[in-house]
Amino acid sequence: MTNWRAVFIGFLLATVLGIVGLVVPGIGQLAAGLIGGFVAGYVAGGGLGSGLWHGLLAGSLGGIIGGLLIGVAVGLAGLALGPIGGAISGAAGLGIFALAVAISLVMALESALAGAVGGVLNP
Repeated sequence: MTNWRAVFIGFLLATVLGIVGLVVPGIGQLAAGLIGGFVAGYVAGGGLGSGLWHGLLAGSLGGIIGGLLIGVAVGLAGLALGPIGGAISGAAGLGIFALAVAISLVMALESALAGAVGGVLNP
């Protein structure tokens, strides 16, 4: 059974740390995903499998929201640039989708691994 409280806590922590981690691009987001997944797995407890599952859910939710925010930012930038910006952001749509999927996968995998460690530490 999924402990949505643990998933939500891990997601919120990863989101807040990801925003703070923008100061150090790449490393900040990596650390945010690891810490958020670990906390989700630790709060859920239940061993390796449970921690992995809860970390995966927290990370993938964060990745989906992050990809959505990137898409909205590019869309607003295209809107601000007028018709030419609309054409550019429309042409970049497939690339934005691929980037969002890649972000979701990376955040989900790293959070799942950290969640497994957290679940093992809180059986």
